[in-house]
Amino acid sequence: MNALKISFWGTLLALTTLWLLADTFMPEPLTYFSFRSVFIQYTGIIAIGAMSIAMLLTMRSTWMEKQLHGLDKMYRLHKWLGIAALVTATLHWWWATGTKWMVGWGWLTKPERNKLSPEALPTLEQWLRDQRHLAESLGEWAFYAAVILIILALIKRFPYHLFRKVHYWIAVAYLVLVFHTLVLTKFDYWLQPIGLITALLLISGTLSALLVLTGRVGQGRKTQGVVDSLTYYPDLKVIECTIDVNPDWKGHMPGQFAFVTSKKREGAHPYTIASAWDAEQHTLTFITKELGDWTSRLRDWLKVGLPVTVEGPYGCFDFRDRCSHQIWVGAGIGITPFIARMKYLAKTPGTQNIDLFHATSDFDQTAIDKLCADAKAAGVNLHLIVTPKDGRLTPEKIREAVPNWRSASIWYCGPMALGQLLRKDLKAKGVSSKDFHQELFDMR
Repeated sequence: MNALKISFWGTLLALTTLWLLADTFMPEPLTYFSFRSVFIQYTGIIAIGAMSIAMLLTMRSTWMEKQLHGLDKMYRLHKWLGIAALVTATLHWWWATGTKWMVGWGWLTKPERNKLSPEALPTLEQWLRDQRHLAESLGEWAFYAAVILIILALIKRFPYHLFRKVHYWIAVAYLVLVFHTLVLTKFDYWLQPIGLITALLLISGTLSALLVLTGRVGQGRKTQGVVDSLTYYPDLKVIECTIDVNPDWKGHMPGQFAFVTSKKREGAHPYTIASAWDAEQHTLTFITKELGDWTSRLRDWLKVGLPVTVEGPYGCFDFRDRCSHQIWVGAGIGITPFIARMKYLAKTPGTQNIDLFHATSDFDQTAIDKLCADAKAAGVNLHLIVTPKDGRLTPEKIREAVPNWRSASIWYCGPMALGQLLRKDLKAKGVSSKDFHQELFDMR
């Protein structure tokens, strides 16, 4: 989480610092309209910079994933940057358009503008000035579209397949805003560091948007497969699906996830892989709980022999650390990455002592028997908490069950609220931030 915060605030601070090298919030003379001019430039640079980096993050770059410790973290940063772009773009719009309204209402008097003859300006600058009206009009409508689309993307109850289409159209709005930026950014900026960085961001963002619009994102990490087997656990409302993938799948580490497309209209959904990789079998197992619109329909849609597309693997929730003792906490469907790791350890035993806490409000004896068998085969000490009978899992229960918890690393996957509670409590009691690992399995 610290890497996320540093990346987010560092991005905004870096863009602000570079802008301050080129301009100032205190122009002379300082008037409403002189401040408006520089503030519009500043908010425009921040908004398009945040959108450009957010667009770049959609490429699912392996290098960026390693820097941010997982694709889940990348998407969290993508979301924060989208919100930052929304806020700064709204300020940008208000100071630009709201001022025009107030002049029209007679609240403000617009000062006379010094007009330069075309001969006094370089050809390129004059051409850009000639496009101002078009760029302002297109930018305003693109802003309205982007605001609606970003807000819809932030609404959790908005259907996932529509969420994907929303992101497709955000890429279109972004390309229009690139033109708006090129024309309306102060010409002097382009000759300074802020101009160079902005140009690089616009180029990378434009290329990313084009890849989104042509459906090329993640193309090099996709393989084909077919559904090999299906098991449904009615008491848990969970479906276990095994997919036989093509030999070009390079394998995965326990704890990673993949995007699976089983219906083109619905698009790719992320699922944690619940199996260890076996190069001879070439199968992947996914365990999915009925939590949303699509996952509730998977049971009726999936059939043995159904062709699917698998993209990945992604994620850095890989259980790699130097601690001799690990504490795993898998709440609800968050148990999935730990199942994969136990299957791996059953074949390749490790040297770490491991305590696994699985908290669940639902109970299915067949599923629990499989979990117990996996834990036994992997040498993992399983602590089962069925909340209707045992109460909620708390940090106190973990500390009571594991006396040497201070020297252990924590690996958590499950609901955000419980993860935040555990992180806050254990950090306050002495667990280092670098020893608390959390899968932010939330792609929107």
